[in-house]
Amino acid sequence: MEKLVAEIKRMVQFKETTDIGDIVLIAAEEPQMLVYALVSDISRDNSRKDEWYHLELVFLSVPPQVITWTLRPEQMTGKEIFTMGGNERFVQAIDVPAGENNQTPNQTDRGKKQPVLKRIK
Repeated sequence: MEKLVAEIKRMVQFKETTDIGDIVLIAAEEPQMLVYALVSDISRDNSRKDEWYHLELVFLSVPPQVITWTLRPEQMTGKEIFTMGGNERFVQAIDVPAGENNQTPNQTDRGKKQPVLKRIK
């Protein structure tokens, strides 16, 4: 798994944190998969003394599947490869590059497209 993660990190730009609304890349040993998921919720697991969180994910598959994993911060930020049921897993949020359409009005420069919608008070 370490070899796979090292290769993925050469191809994909990752974030150091994981927040609600992020897209995470999940690599799993068994079943063998490499998928994207949307982080729909993060909540503290108060039943544990240590720092654990319920990470609710929507797998971007057909059909979309909602799952909840309970992970430590190191596990949900790609700092640690972990096991579930004896099989290794890797999770880390990707840094989605901003396209031309994702610019805010302050980011537009001369020669670039202006936003189509305007806010009117």
